[in-house]
Amino acid sequence: MKPSDQTPASKRKYRIEIYKDWCKRCGICIEFCPTRVLEPDETGHPRVKNPDACIGCRQCEIRCPDFAIEVQDEE
Repeated sequence: MKPSDQTPASKRKYRIEIYKDWCKRCGICIEFCPTRVLEPDETGHPRVKNPDACIGCRQCEIRCPDFAIEVQDEE
């Protein structure tokens, strides 16, 4: 792959999958997101409020004690 074919990290898109059945609504994912992509919904579960702001750091995924969130690259 040539360097010109690579997408810079700042322009990559990410999809955040939240498994509400596994989530205990602790809010750790919301607190550790450096770009405030997540916010609590009316039940306290995290929801994606600004998907374009996701930088793919996966802090939400890494810190979730319930494995209830997954960040995937969108090609």
